[in-house]
Amino acid sequence: MFLANKGKAVVDIFVAIPGSQTKYAARELRYYLGLMTGVPFEIVEKLDPGKALIRLEQIKDKELGDDGFRFASSDKGLTITGGKRGILYGVYELLEELGCRFFTAKDEKIPYCENPELPVLNKTVVPIFEYRFEDTHELSVHKKFAVKMRINGGNIPERFGESMKYIWFVHSMDKVIPVKKYGKTHPEYFAMRNGVRYVPENSAYMQACLSNPEVLQIAIENIREVLKQHPECRLISISQMDNQDYCTCPECQKIDKEEGSSSGTLLRFINAIATALKDEFPDVIFDTLAYQYTRPVAKITKPVENVCIRLCSIECCFAHPMVQCNDTTRGVAHPDGTKSDFVTDLKNWSKVCNRMYIWDYLTCFSHYATPHPNWHTLQPNMQFFAENHVKGVFEQSNSKVGGGPDLIELRQYLVAKLLWDPYCDFEKHMTEFLEYFYGAAAPMVREYIETICKKCEQDNIHVGFNDSPTADFVSEEMLDRYDEILNRALNAVAQNPLLAVRVQRIRFCIEYLRLKRKSMLQNKIDGKELNDFFTRWRAYGFTRMHEWVDMDLAHYAFLKHEWRGEGFLTHWADESTEYV
Repeated sequence: MFLANKGKAVVDIFVAIPGSQTKYAARELRYYLGLMTGVPFEIVEKLDPGKALIRLEQIKDKELGDDGFRFASSDKGLTITGGKRGILYGVYELLEELGCRFFTAKDEKIPYCENPELPVLNKTVVPIFEYRFEDTHELSVHKKFAVKMRINGGNIPERFGESMKYIWFVHSMDKVIPVKKYGKTHPEYFAMRNGVRYVPENSAYMQACLSNPEVLQIAIENIREVLKQHPECRLISISQMDNQDYCTCPECQKIDKEEGSSSGTLLRFINAIATALKDEFPDVIFDTLAYQYTRPVAKITKPVENVCIRLCSIECCFAHPMVQCNDTTRGVAHPDGTKSDFVTDLKNWSKVCNRMYIWDYLTCFSHYATPHPNWHTLQPNMQFFAENHVKGVFEQSNSKVGGGPDLIELRQYLVAKLLWDPYCDFEKHMTEFLEYFYGAAAPMVREYIETICKKCEQDNIHVGFNDSPTADFVSEEMLDRYDEILNRALNAVAQNPLLAVRVQRIRFCIEYLRLKRKSMLQNKIDGKELNDFFTRWRAYGFTRMHEWVDMDLAHYAFLKHEWRGEGFLTHWADESTEYV
């Protein structure tokens, strides 16, 4: 069956039950079919017996949920049914079957054909992960693109299918037990360290005493109120602050010792809250972290049904698949002094947890321009999550304005594909992206990627999320090899300004590493060279060089021969300033 023939649309788009998501899905389908054929398609709400149809129907179906969809072909056309997000995902799936590709928010491949055929499709698609979020700036800002990538975390508007929204996304304990409210009057609500209650002025450094029954009652009331204020949110994070200063009072220590992990104290606290509020908020998921000192599973206490454990891979090596890595230095200590690795902890949590999410890491946060050698680990790790009953994954990336030079567009695209389907054709997706985005330079860009990864694999180089660029895969010798590959890539597209700019963006990785290593390892600074680099960095649209500070302090760190600039944050620094 043709979609169009002889300059006319052969098929109408029929909206069975008009609604905000279905109407948007129909408009998107009409737009892209028009681009593909050069003819106008009609959206109708009444059946024409003589006309073939692409029928869009949003339904509530237990099997499909909010994100699944179903294709059913017949001699009268194609029916797409789906949940509030699934109806949109089904439309984009059809467009991809027709050859469309949505590589970035600005870069789309839309084939032109005057008489395309409507494919015969009979399948049901339901994603493995119920929660999928990747926090690149582009996916966070461009909501339409996020929907095309099947992202359902973040803050997606209702007409685009809405998202699974969090209250207090992470590190929320100060909101549960505010230091400003209770710090001076009730120091016993806060963590004991070295025999003294530690109540810092900066709430980022606080932790609560989770064995204190008064803390529990305050938490229940505060959480009840915030849930009433945000009925649109299904997830609430009740999680430790981002530091290691957990409570060591006698009662907390007693529980941690009984449980064999500091997750025991936290889990008893979260379970009590979730149980107390379950009847009042039956659809809410109470989310907490298994992070650093709480990563190992508790021996006695198990998460109750409405609790989600969000396990963090922050200690992992990202140069090798998690199940294959032999780095024994990355275990997390238990109260008895023994250690467990991430793979063991994940498998243990999967045995006791009804709902487990993962917080994973995609870049080097200390040096965004460092080539991150995780290309060969992305799919094996995502499959490992899926095979151990993980239900949601958050991938933390370079979220800053302008992104970074380390192939952020490619990684963003591939990770989104894996979040939707960990068993997708990863090589096909990579090849399609490289050929479209880099043209004649694609083989060299692929060679660059493979050279980085193979160096780490062959020499068994372990790479964390926050490393300084001193490892052998970024040695001067390897930087020379990368330079040579990227020079060939640049020569291949020298006559195409757009593709040349894209290759030059990658080369900023090598330039940055040469400058930073020269400053730190040789104690040398060429002020003019640095001036030129920062000028071009900004001109190419990049902002931050690492997670915590803007370019002014990143530059100051170069001059002071420091790896990173956050050590210079003072009352003179404006942490929120971005150079755009």
